[in-house]
Amino acid sequence: MARYTGAVCRLCRREGQKLFLKGERCYSDKCSINKRQYAPGQHGQSRKKLSEYGVQLREKQKARRYYGVLESQFAKYFEMAEKKKGITGENLLQILESRLDNVVYRLGFAVSRPEARQLVKHGHFTVNGNKVDIPSYLIKEGDVIAIKENSRSLTKIKAVLEQTEGKVIPAWLDLDKNTSSAKVVKLAAREDIDLEIKEHLIVELYSK
Repeated sequence: MARYTGAVCRLCRREGQKLFLKGERCYSDKCSINKRQYAPGQHGQSRKKLSEYGVQLREKQKARRYYGVLESQFAKYFEMAEKKKGITGENLLQILESRLDNVVYRLGFAVSRPEARQLVKHGHFTVNGNKVDIPSYLIKEGDVIAIKENSRSLTKIKAVLEQTEGKVIPAWLDLDKNTSSAKVVKLAAREDIDLEIKEHLIVELYSK
């Protein structure tokens, strides 16, 4: 399955809530979901009651779209979550939060997850001193993520840091603004994840 390249605002409208895929626009009056609070397409305004399966599917799609993950990747993460000790749904969210592109976004090194994915692919970040350009790279407790030294002076990076100045950084990440780096204090727990995802519905979907 190819990555979605259409208008991302349609994804928010399809899920009926903001997925924060366009940075500052999502917080402004220009946000599409503020103007058209119904699903896109010819039949978007028709009200249909979802089946139990439909509700579970929408929750899975919402989680996928929050993190920008392909179907095959998401299934792989679910398998990993099942094998880990603990609650499968919470394990799944922890794995998704551990993606490098998500961590870059959480640290305010990008204004959105799609932008974070692009910046990672362009090689602007290091993990423990080594350049990593794989957005799906899973960070571990104790890892240090930093903006590459020669990238810190780039106009694009400076603009992003100005835009995200004052952003609240999750407690599981320890950011040092002076060095544009951060240490992973611990992996994200469920209470650290502020997304409106009902992970138990995803588990029910994959358990069928």
